[in-house]
Amino acid sequence: MRLENGYIDVPPGKLAAIVTSLEMLERAPLRPATADPAWQLRHVLRPEAAWYRELYRRIGQDWLWFSRLALSHTELTRIIRDPLVEVHALETAGIDQGLLELDFRQAGECELSFFGLTAPLLGKGAGRWLMNQAIERAWARPIRRFWVHTCTLDHPGALAFYMRSGFRPFRRQIEISDDLRITGEAPRSASPHVPPI
Repeated sequence: MRLENGYIDVPPGKLAAIVTSLEMLERAPLRPATADPAWQLRHVLRPEAAWYRELYRRIGQDWLWFSRLALSHTELTRIIRDPLVEVHALETAGIDQGLLELDFRQAGECELSFFGLTAPLLGKGAGRWLMNQAIERAWARPIRRFWVHTCTLDHPGALAFYMRSGFRPFRRQIEISDDLRITGEAPRSASPHVPPI
C-alpha cells in the first residue's frame, strides 16, 4: 500500500498514535539498578479483574492506556489468568505501584504486554529495577524473541527507555482508537497533554 505524504484528519472523538514495536533477539545485559529495600515484586497467580483494572488505571490514565479497559470482565479474566501469562505487581509499603505483564502465549516468544509505574515511583530508579526483573523472567524461559510496543501517547521517555534496555525498533504503525474521555471510560482531565476533540 502506497501512502502519500501529508496530513490525515482524525475524526472527532478519536485518537491517533504512532506505535513503535521493538524486539530483543537475545538477552540484553542488565543495566545497573539500585533497588529500594521497600520494593517487592509479587507474582499475582490468579489476578482479579477489578484489582487489575484499578492498578492499570492508576498507572495508565495519564497516558490514555485503553486496551484493557475496552475488554469485558470475562475477556480480561481469560487473559490475565491464562497459564502462559504472568502478572506481577511492584509493591511498596503494602501498595501496588507497578505492573509487569509477560505474555508467553506465542511459542518461542515473550511479549512485554504491560509495563508501568504509578506517578510516585517515576524518576526513582524503579523502572530500571522493574525492567531488569522483566528481562530476567522473560529469558528464563526458552524464548527466541522478547518484544514490546509503545506509542506517542505513552510517557515521553518510554521509547528511549526501551531502547536503552536492549530492545530495537522493527515496526512503526498508526493506531486510531476511541478517546476514552469522550466515551466516559476515563475522566476528561486524563492526559492533559493530548486535548480531546
